[in-house]
Amino acid sequence: MKEIRKTARELMAGFCRVCPVCNGKACAGEVPGMGGLGTGTAFMTNVTALAQKTFAMRLVHDVVEPQLGTSILGLNLSMPVMAAPIGGISFNMGGKRSEEEYIEAIIGGCQEGGIIGCTGDGVPPVIHEAGLAAIKAVGGHGIPFIKPWEDAELYEKLAKAKDSGAKIIGMDIDAAGLVTLRKMGRPVSPKSLDTLRAIISKTGTKFIIKGVMTIEDAQLAVQAGASAIVVSNHGGRVLDHTPGTAEVLPGIAQKLKGQVDILVDGGIRTGGDVLKMLALGADAVMIGRPFSIVAMGGLKEGVTTFIESLRVELVQAMVMTGTATTQEVSPAILHQKG
Repeated sequence: MKEIRKTARELMAGFCRVCPVCNGKACAGEVPGMGGLGTGTAFMTNVTALAQKTFAMRLVHDVVEPQLGTSILGLNLSMPVMAAPIGGISFNMGGKRSEEEYIEAIIGGCQEGGIIGCTGDGVPPVIHEAGLAAIKAVGGHGIPFIKPWEDAELYEKLAKAKDSGAKIIGMDIDAAGLVTLRKMGRPVSPKSLDTLRAIISKTGTKFIIKGVMTIEDAQLAVQAGASAIVVSNHGGRVLDHTPGTAEVLPGIAQKLKGQVDILVDGGIRTGGDVLKMLALGADAVMIGRPFSIVAMGGLKEGVTTFIESLRVELVQAMVMTGTATTQEVSPAILHQKG
C-alpha cells in the first residue's frame, strides 16, 4: 500500500497531496481538485464527526470469525462497502491517468473484491461514457450515477445507463451545487418531489438518491420511490459548513430504517470507520477519495489491495466489539459518553 500511495502522490501532484490522514485540512478550498468547498469545513467535519465516535471494546464473547457479507439492493456483497461515484480525472486529479484507466480500475477491482463500484458523470462527456463502458465490460456490475441535468440531457443519459446493463441507477442530487459544473455553464438543478417521482418511474430500475442530509429529504426520497438513499454532503464539495454525515445519519436511520436501504459516505477511511457507520444506522457505506487515490496509484491492483485492507480492519473491529455479522450491528458497540 505504501508504494501505491507513493505513486498516487507523484501522479496527483498539485491536485492531491495524498496526506497520511485524509482530513481536508491541507486541501481546503481546492475545488476543482480533491478538497472541500470554501473553508473546507464540511469535508473536515465529515472526518472529525466520525473520529469522535469511539468503540466500546468487548472481549467476553464467542465471535471469532465474523460474517462480513451482506445483501443490499438485490446485490450480494462480500462486505457492505461500495466505491463512491467520482470522475473528472483531468481537472480533479491531474490527468496523469485517463478517465478510462481510472474507472476500469474502480469497476474491475471492486468486482474482483466482491463489492461494487459506482461511476460518475459530468463534463467532459468521457466521464459518463467511460463509466458506462466499464460497467458494460463487466456484465453490468456497477452503479452509474447521473447528475441532475435538465430534462433532455437527463433522460438521454438515463437511457444510456440502462443500456450498459446496470440494474441500479443513481442520481447525486447534491451535484446541483457543484462549482465545477457552474463554471462550465452546464445546467444542473434541484428536483421537486413530482419531478423525482417521474424520473424514477420512467427509469424503471432500482434507483438511489444521493445527497440526503435531513430527515425531511429522506422521507421525500422514499415518497418519490427511491430504493435507497445515500446520506452525503458530496464530500463537502457543494456547501460549506454542513454537519458531518455521521452526525445526521442516526436521526435519519431512526425514522427510515426498514423503509429504504440507507447508505452513507463522508470521512470513511478504514474498516473501523465502516463498522462505526453501520452502528450509526447505515446498511452499507460508500468510500470516495481513498478509492480514487489507490486507483490512481495502482489501478486495479491498487483497488483490490485497498479492499483487502478494509476487510482485515473490519474483521478486527468486529472481533474486538463482539459483532458477529455486518447485517446486525448494535449501536451499543459505540462508547456512550456520560
